[in-house]
Amino acid sequence: MPSKLAEIVDEFASAPRDVVLEMLLEYADAVPPLPAGHSGHEGMEQVVECQTPFFLRAEVTPEGTVDTVFDCPPEAPTTRAFAGILAEGLADATPEQVLAVPDDLYQRMGLAQTISPLRVRGGTAILARLKRQVREQTR
Repeated sequence: MPSKLAEIVDEFASAPRDVVLEMLLEYADAVPPLPAGHSGHEGMEQVVECQTPFFLRAEVTPEGTVDTVFDCPPEAPTTRAFAGILAEGLADATPEQVLAVPDDLYQRMGLAQTISPLRVRGGTAILARLKRQVREQTR
């Protein structure tokens, strides 16, 4: 797992439960805007397990890193937070590092005790789609 993401996981895992939701909301603001010239959700995959419309794209660059693009409405702060955590934690990560992210990432962060199982399932699906897209590009 990339060191940036490992630091985020450790921050959440060691935080008092009453602070975790506040931390999540901060990451909801960390989702980068869609790239210039990006119209609609063309080339993005919808994560249907999410309760809100969530779209993503992972692209392995010629430099050997993974670029991510996420789109989720601002009125879904928990789901946006998952995207913000991944955007920040996987910045400049290699495909191997992305694929090494544990599937139970959100449980390791202690989120299963703070947010609903439905939200955790959506976050887990986001990570699974991201990893699948990376895997398909590295075969």
